[in-house]
Amino acid sequence: MSEWKEITLGEVLEIKYGKDHKKLEEGSIPCLGSGGIMRYVDRSIFDKVSILIPRKGTLNNIMYQDQPFWTVDTMFWSIINEEKVNPKFLYYQLTLIDYTNLNVGSAVPSLTVPVINEIDILLPPLPEQRAIASVLSSLDDKIDLLHRQNATLEKMAETLFRQWFVEEESELIPLGECIKTTSGGTPSRKRMDFYEGGNYQWVKSKELNGGYILDTEERITVEALKRSSAKLLPENSVLIAMYGATVGQFAIIGQEATCNQAICACLPNDEFPYTFIYHTIKANVDELKSRAVGSAQQNISQVLIKSLEISVNENIEKFHAEVDPMMKKIKSNYTQIRTLTALRDTLLPKLMSGEVRVKS
Repeated sequence: MSEWKEITLGEVLEIKYGKDHKKLEEGSIPCLGSGGIMRYVDRSIFDKVSILIPRKGTLNNIMYQDQPFWTVDTMFWSIINEEKVNPKFLYYQLTLIDYTNLNVGSAVPSLTVPVINEIDILLPPLPEQRAIASVLSSLDDKIDLLHRQNATLEKMAETLFRQWFVEEESELIPLGECIKTTSGGTPSRKRMDFYEGGNYQWVKSKELNGGYILDTEERITVEALKRSSAKLLPENSVLIAMYGATVGQFAIIGQEATCNQAICACLPNDEFPYTFIYHTIKANVDELKSRAVGSAQQNISQVLIKSLEISVNENIEKFHAEVDPMMKKIKSNYTQIRTLTALRDTLLPKLMSGEVRVKS
C-alpha cells in the first residue's frame, strides 16, 4: 500500500460547466442533466472520456461518458488527466462518495467546483488502477449485456402480443371473466415479530417495477400471514397498484409472495396463463391509469380492474408456448443481474481501499 497516494480530485480533474440546450437541434447525441438523459441533440459539448458530476438536483447521480455528449447547467463535466489517473478507475472511486454530505444548497441540493476539487481520493499506480477498473468493468459489462438481452426479449414478446391480440380479430371480454383477483393486507406494525425473520416476501406498491419482483424490502412470518388479511399468492401472479402516486404500476412476482392492501393481484390460470395476463396488463396500463378516480388520492378498485375489457382469441395457447421460454430467460437474467450487482458492490469498496488487491 506504500505506493498508493492520497490526492485531491482537483489534481487530476478539471471541472467544466454545462450549457443551455434549448437552441440545439434534434440529433443522436445525449443531452444530460443531473436526472439523466433529457433529449438527444445535434452537437456535443465534449467528445472524449469524461466523468459527469451533478451541480444541482440528484447529487449522487455520477455518470461515466466515453462517447460524445452535451450537459446542461445542472451537470458538471470534466477533463481528466489520464497521465495520472485511469478514467474508469476514478469513476468507480467517485461512486463511493455520498455527495449529499457535500451539499451547499438550501432549497435545491447543490455542489460547487471548490467543494468537488477538495474531495480526497486514494490512487494506486496506473497499472493497478487499470487492473482494478478492468475487474469492475467486466462485471458491469455482463450486467449491461443481460439488461440488453432482456430488453430484446421483452420487445419480441410485446411484438407477438400486438400481432396476435391487437392486429388480429379478437373478442373483447372483461378481465374478471378470465381470471380471479384478490388483494393483500398489512400485518400489525405493533408486532415486530410479524416482520423479523419473515418467511414470505411482502410486496408494497412502491416496489412494482414493471417486470419481475425477485425480492422485497420486507418479509412477513407465517404467524403474520395467519393473523392478517395478507394472502399467499402463487408464483407469476401479476400485481397492480390501486392507490396513490403509484396507481396503475404493475409487476409480476417471481415466486410465492404476499402483498399489502394497496395492491390488486391477478391470478392466472390454465386457460389464461401468466404470459398472457402480464402482457395484457402491460398493454392496457395507460387505460387503467386513466380510470383512476379521486381528488386527494387517485385510486382504482378491483371491480374497475376486473371490468377492463381485454382482447382474447384462439392465439392464447400459441402465445404462451412462444413467450413462456422468453419470460423464463428474462427471470433468469434478472437473477444473474442481482448476483453480479451484489458481487460488484461488495468488491468495489474493497478494491478502492486496497483491502483486495489485483495483479497489474
